[in-house]
Amino acid sequence: MKSLLIIIAISGIIGLGNTANAQDITFVKSNFKDRMNDFKAALKHKNMGDMYFYQHVYTKALTEYLSANEFNPNSVDLNCKIGECYMHSTQKINALKFFSHAYELNKDMDGYYIMLLGKSYHMLNQFEDAITYYQKAKNTPSKTHKDIAILSARHIEECNFGDQMVLHPVNVVVVDLSKEINTEHQEYVPVITADHSEMFFTSRRPENVGGHMDLVIADYFEDIYHSVKKDGKWEKARNLGMPVNSDRHDATVGLSVDGSKLILYRDDEKGIGNVFMSKRDGLTWTEPEALPSPINSKNHETSACFDHTGNTIYFVSDRKNGQGGKDIYYSKKNAEGKWGEAVNLGPIVNTIYDEDAIFMHADGKTLYFSSKGHSTMGGFDIFKTVLNKGIWSKPVNLGFPVNSPDDDVCFVLSADGESGYYTSDKVNGEGLRDIYKITFLDVIKEHNRPKLTLLKGTITDKETGEPLKATFEVYDNDLGELIGTFESNSATGKYILSLPSGHHYGINVASKGYLFHSENVDLPETKLYEEVTDNIGLDRLKIGKKVVLNNIFYDYGKASIRKTSHSELNKVVKLMNGNPDLKLEMSAHTDSRGGDSFNKKLSQERAQSVVDFLKSKGIKSARLVAVGYGEKMLVISDSEIEKISDEEEQEKLHQLNRRTEFKIIE
Repeated sequence: MKSLLIIIAISGIIGLGNTANAQDITFVKSNFKDRMNDFKAALKHKNMGDMYFYQHVYTKALTEYLSANEFNPNSVDLNCKIGECYMHSTQKINALKFFSHAYELNKDMDGYYIMLLGKSYHMLNQFEDAITYYQKAKNTPSKTHKDIAILSARHIEECNFGDQMVLHPVNVVVVDLSKEINTEHQEYVPVITADHSEMFFTSRRPENVGGHMDLVIADYFEDIYHSVKKDGKWEKARNLGMPVNSDRHDATVGLSVDGSKLILYRDDEKGIGNVFMSKRDGLTWTEPEALPSPINSKNHETSACFDHTGNTIYFVSDRKNGQGGKDIYYSKKNAEGKWGEAVNLGPIVNTIYDEDAIFMHADGKTLYFSSKGHSTMGGFDIFKTVLNKGIWSKPVNLGFPVNSPDDDVCFVLSADGESGYYTSDKVNGEGLRDIYKITFLDVIKEHNRPKLTLLKGTITDKETGEPLKATFEVYDNDLGELIGTFESNSATGKYILSLPSGHHYGINVASKGYLFHSENVDLPETKLYEEVTDNIGLDRLKIGKKVVLNNIFYDYGKASIRKTSHSELNKVVKLMNGNPDLKLEMSAHTDSRGGDSFNKKLSQERAQSVVDFLKSKGIKSARLVAVGYGEKMLVISDSEIEKISDEEEQEKLHQLNRRTEFKIIE
């Protein structure tokens, strides 16, 4: 890629012809006395170009300037402005030949354009040439830009850093996504579900919902598109339609782990951008609603994302009292569902320059973002920082070729850490800006995956197989705290949960009219990434149906209930309060080890402890029966356990026999 860019750039310069002895020819009548008609037409194009240029409508200015340049290719001013227009486009590579030509015409041209000439080489990874021009720009005045010396010095630092990055590239493969995603139009800001089975992204295509063209940039309005991966390939993306897309600009920003909550960006009538959220309800989406204060403000909010719990949101804002420019903030949701104060991530992460395009990984602690501060190769580079005991680590540059001397933004990463996606305008793309996939080979080769478990599956009616909308409550059993509440999709029954390692989880699944289901997941700190499929069938409320309470814990050899069991037992209380005619048998079981009489007595005492807890919560004793079965009702026989040679696996099977259940008896 680097070689191809250099060849194109050099070819463009050669195409200008022999200009070393040429002089600056300005657009005045005296220079074109014998070509007045053509001069008037070219001058009209130049003047129109100037009008658009000073309004920052660079696409239209470029068209006019190129027409004028066909008449007079030897104007320093015109060549510089064409170069600058290209620098504001997705074809920045074309800027070099025009800045180079202007410099040949006048080596003492404005310092700002000498700096941009250096930038043109900078973007081609030709750092030595870039530094040469940056050094000259530092000592050359500019009529319009007083901070040329400071900017040039900053760019020299970027070149020195970039040179080292290119010498030590990271082990990745970057590929353009298929035509099912990318088109001849612009595609950017991909967001994915944690298992990267779904992708949402922004594109400027003719079939946008409003059918509008943005006249300022001469391109179509933004809309959000959606693609699903099947058999390892992305299907043809479709417009997400209304109400997510409107007759305004609608752009992707963030997505929850399971893909049920989409954060998008919209401008208001005054051009102040805010972030909105739409929720997936079955197969449809709700009308996007602006996120409340303190997330949105009177200032500009450009990016946002949830953590794996959905109870912490990170967002970007240029509000006052930050570190400078755009900063990253976070807010936490309280027990009443309201967002707390906005907290700046502080000077470790935020700089005096802009930070933007944030993404929190499914591990709940690794934040990816783009920054013009820290140590970059130029423009925005992608960084990561890790939260450990409330403190953010020093941001780390993701390296070359992930990052480049141009802007690198909007990076997202699959839960397994193997596949990242981002946007670039590489010259071999399908169109303008495209979406690219980054495969991290070292993660695959060295099994250096994140420490989390992705739990996914479907919730169905156990008898009919029909998908159900169910509520998941995920608890930290050791702390007795509710981590988050989630839902399965009402149309498909699908769910995805991210469970970072180092926690003992209790998971309760409930749906109206059904018995709840509980899961116990204990993940040690060292547990590396695993994707687990757990399809759960729920039983309707019927006599004889049983539920195993997987999150009831006792002290060893005792009947006393640990506090970590309370969240599970409170689910039983809620079930009984919601069904006042329900009568339950609460039973306890042991494994086969130990004496029969001891096991029988211990299980009876444990069952009674459960009943006593429920009675303390207001459940009448007439609705409860305690039964201790001891070792009489093993779910796994001793003969089956003895077939297993691994003692640790044997213990897991014994543990399945040591259980607490309830059964509907009336």
